[in-house]
Amino acid sequence: MVIIVFLLCVFVATYVQTVTGFAMGMIILAVIGGLRLMDIPTLTAVASLMSLANVVLALRSTAGHIQWNLYLWLSLGQLPGIALGVWCITYLDGEARWLAELLLGSFITLGSLSMMLRPHSKSAVSPWYSSLGAGIAGGIVGGMFSASGPVLGWFNYRQPLPLNAIRATLFASFALTTLLRTVVVGSQGGLTSDVWLYSALALPLVVAATWLGRHFPPALPEASMKRLAFGLLVAMGLWIIVSALVIGRNG
Repeated sequence: MVIIVFLLCVFVATYVQTVTGFAMGMIILAVIGGLRLMDIPTLTAVASLMSLANVVLALRSTAGHIQWNLYLWLSLGQLPGIALGVWCITYLDGEARWLAELLLGSFITLGSLSMMLRPHSKSAVSPWYSSLGAGIAGGIVGGMFSASGPVLGWFNYRQPLPLNAIRATLFASFALTTLLRTVVVGSQGGLTSDVWLYSALALPLVVAATWLGRHFPPALPEASMKRLAFGLLVAMGLWIIVSALVIGRNG
């Protein structure tokens, strides 16, 4: 039953990210984390591998649109942020699991609310120090939860760039986040047999959902799809918060 729910969640999350440009990690975290089907370190490790497969496939057709100057500064910020984020979630899961779940629920809720708001485009591309700061913040949440979309997505969509450049730069940033996070987790022994098993089972669905998202986007307008997805994520995030406070802390 756990595997069926997980695989269904991965398929839907991959399709949504392929269409909208983000949300895969948050959907997997919200559903599987909310149902407590996996511990957070295992869940985030699997989400990283799944997201990496998705963005690599997506970049095959969008890499030529990457805004390299913006990507460079975002990447430099992500490097220290990812390592710090992985350390934080690993420590909290061992010492105060209820707090890790509380932070996860808060991240999903606030991140989803922020993504439901349409960011206003700036008059000029952000300076290097703003991009560096966004990269650090995105790296920390990406390192903790393998889902940097709320930070990097909000920041990138404010840039006065063509939509294809924004999405390509986002995919490239996600590729870096997931790859580096996987390397850091692997160096700490976090790529367990369970991580590889779940990832191997889900990979064919990631490939299939990515192909479907690229060739058969939904009839529902993208804006409506985003509102629906993030509305459900807000509800899941609030459930995780309540669960952490009522069940996790007293459990």
